Amino acid sequence: MAHPTGELATSRACATAGVHMGVSSFASHSVEEITAAAKDFNASKEINHVMQLYILKDKAKQERIVRRAEAAGCTAIFLTADSPVLGVRYNEWRTGFRPPPEISYPMYEKTAEEIARASHDDGFSAVHSDEHSWAVDIPWLRSVTKMEIWIKGVLTPEDVEIAVEYGCDGVVVSNHGGRQLDETSATIDALPDCVRAARGRIRVHVDGGIRSGSDVFKALALGAECCWVGRPVLWGLAVSLCLLLGSWGEC
Repeated sequence: MAHPTGELATSRACATAGVHMGVSSFASHSVEEITAAAKDFNASKEINHVMQLYILKDKAKQERIVRRAEAAGCTAIFLTADSPVLGVRYNEWRTGFRPPPEISYPMYEKTAEEIARASHDDGFSAVHSDEHSWAVDIPWLRSVTKMEIWIKGVLTPEDVEIAVEYGCDGVVVSNHGGRQLDETSATIDALPDCVRAARGRIRVHVDGGIRSGSDVFKALALGAECCWVGRPVLWGLAVSLCLLLGSWGEC
């Protein structure tokens, strides 16, 4: 949405910087194209791509996404656990948000025409399952992939304990960028309790509100192994597009 080459440019940038990249299920390029962009651009830097995954009603499609990600070289699944239903997003309702008409979701096997026929809310609820279960979803993923399985969207020590119980490889302390549920704790506030609950038994990453090196320093000091960023990447892509167009007024 921010740049025509979107995730491909991000993958090349990650390869240049030597940092890992998460690939969204809603990516506008396929996971195969995204991982190849990093390898083709700078084969000397080894980075890991992880596949962000929702729980879908169509298990066959969910399995295809997982198997494609693994075949493309992804090393982990980041299973998003905080979106059994889509949160109330007033700005999207107010503006009648729609993706640009040329955008498709290749991982969801949805064309631009199919996306345009439904609102974002309706499109989400038609595809995503609201039945999330540790006892069902984690063993199922283990049965279809050898990739690591991480739970993205953890905010409490209790969920860290359950992730350990079910043999997950890691957790991402995340509040979905503050867009999923009003009054959710800031991830930097939730992080220390989650790290203490982990007690070194499971790896702990964090995202949400990371805007500077000092933010990264604080998160690492509080026990996170790694910080993930989202919005700053979009801002960088948008600025790049404006420079490409040669006019801020066109952006």
